[in-house]
Amino acid sequence: MDPFPPPMGGASLMLSFRMPTKSVLIVGGDALAASRAYASLEADAVVKVMVSGGLGAVCDELRWRAEHGQLDVLDWDSLPVPEPHPNSQAANTLKINRDVVALDHYFANTHVSLVSVTDTISTSPGASIARLRATHLARVCRTHRIPINVADMPDLCDFSFAATHRFVDPGSSSKSPLQIGVTTNGEGCRLAGRIRRDIVAALPKEVGTAVTNVGQLRRMAKKFTKENDVPSEEGEDSTATPNRPVPIRVPGIALEESAVEAVKRQMRWVVQVSEYWPISRLAMMSEREMREVLEGQVTHNGMTPSLSTIEKRSQHGLDLTRPLTKGRIILAGSGPGHPSLLTLATHKALTKHADIVLSDKLVPAPVLELIPPHIEVRIARKFPGNADGAQIEMMEAAVEAASRGLTVVRLKQGDPIVYARAGEELAYFRTHGFTPLVLPGLSSALAAPACAGIPITHRGVAESFIVCTGVGRHGKSVALPGYDRARTVLVLMGVARLGSVVRALVSADPGIEDGGRRDGTAYPAYLPIAIVERGSMPDQRVLVSTLEDVEGALAGVGEQRPPGMIVIGWAVLAFGRREGEGGDAGEGVLEDVEECVEALERRDRERVARWLGGRKWDVWEGLGAGWEDL
Repeated sequence: MDPFPPPMGGASLMLSFRMPTKSVLIVGGDALAASRAYASLEADAVVKVMVSGGLGAVCDELRWRAEHGQLDVLDWDSLPVPEPHPNSQAANTLKINRDVVALDHYFANTHVSLVSVTDTISTSPGASIARLRATHLARVCRTHRIPINVADMPDLCDFSFAATHRFVDPGSSSKSPLQIGVTTNGEGCRLAGRIRRDIVAALPKEVGTAVTNVGQLRRMAKKFTKENDVPSEEGEDSTATPNRPVPIRVPGIALEESAVEAVKRQMRWVVQVSEYWPISRLAMMSEREMREVLEGQVTHNGMTPSLSTIEKRSQHGLDLTRPLTKGRIILAGSGPGHPSLLTLATHKALTKHADIVLSDKLVPAPVLELIPPHIEVRIARKFPGNADGAQIEMMEAAVEAASRGLTVVRLKQGDPIVYARAGEELAYFRTHGFTPLVLPGLSSALAAPACAGIPITHRGVAESFIVCTGVGRHGKSVALPGYDRARTVLVLMGVARLGSVVRALVSADPGIEDGGRRDGTAYPAYLPIAIVERGSMPDQRVLVSTLEDVEGALAGVGEQRPPGMIVIGWAVLAFGRREGEGGDAGEGVLEDVEECVEALERRDRERVARWLGGRKWDVWEGLGAGWEDL
């Protein structure tokens, strides 16, 4: 068995080409050729259309674009041929030979990046001749190393055109940078178009505006990089995790920040905004808010005008301002992420009682979408290094709103009292005259493993569990528990610090200073571990491996999907792999402890190999069957 997941062939390498100044040659003058030309023009390519008969042989759209200077139409019959070719008995063969020689000569003297042949579709006039010619055209293109696409002849194609859609800004009707493409790899072009329509219909209409705003935010950050002559070593896509640790910004204490540090922080905060803010929030982002994000402001006075400062009068001069009454604060947990896992109490608080919702950034968009549109929603700006400042900002906003007689729902991911700083907020609110109502939520520490098919306790495998954090206050290291064969360890907020967590667990020295410490016995390097990302959400991903291989595995699966948590212990393999294979790997885990150390390690490594199927790691994508109906 291969140590890594084997590649499964049959897919296409999905790319998006940057086409400015590059030349695209389209062979054909029909409606499909016009569609290909339009797509190429939107990519800023130089478009040339080649057809026998020139301008008089193309469709109305291509003729209009040529007359307006958007593209050039070449008459195939007028292209120079290096030398005369002998007559053939078949006129069609003579024409095909001449066309092929003329094209070969054209390629030898003109740079072309891509070729698209459209006159081979069965409904085109002369399609039979064009299809005979296409085989020769493909050979010529490959001789000149030019990728070619031939309509309705997939065996001749080096690439295919995806079913695409470009989103527009609903406010200005201008086109946005956002495009999506769907390909079925030749298995159903019509179906690809339908899937594309379904995707477009499911996405928010303002998603293109959100992309435009994030692009502006990135450009503002890069402008700072150039103005301060700082090398741009870290871009938005340069790191797999958006939660990579940065220096902590403590409110009231000025953080001296070099230009390099500022650039790194800004790009990471751009990633945070992209990852956590709802699409609707990104679409409404103003330039002032962009500057505040990049400048690292941790307070935001006057985010929303106070009702008490807005003069509300009727046309008869009556004061319509609501009389001030004491409001209330509700601390609510949103559960692990799936909207159906909200408690009834939290659902009622959000939909029937809230005047304003102050949400942590980890609360997913499907939960926030349940909130009626007339209710104000603010997202905590808990970017790396800014957690304390954003925490104070949210607490101050809650007290200010409650003092105006409003019902404030302070919404937290998971359960509010499990590593969600609810204790700090309770104390703060009480000192300001408000005793919050606490609505428990389904903790991600318990729900995410369950959604991943991992029992944190299982008879004969795991008798207890412990929940801990991967990072302490102000980013300091924490003491992780020592190894207990019968115990499952759940680590929240540890994926971004996976390396230090693993080293703290397996190191022979329990007091290592490399970001972590351990109280107790070291963990065996072959111990199973799972990283559950976006637990309970449709794009849930579970990476299973061992302590000795998990860092390489996480790097190998590509960009991370926060939020994520870590599950460590023999319970990870109790139910086998996602498809049920290796389900016997957990048998005898707690019965084998009397063996000698060497025999126990040999038996444990055998059970791990049986569980992983001989690989070093495995990935389970998505939720199990049935969730789509909930």
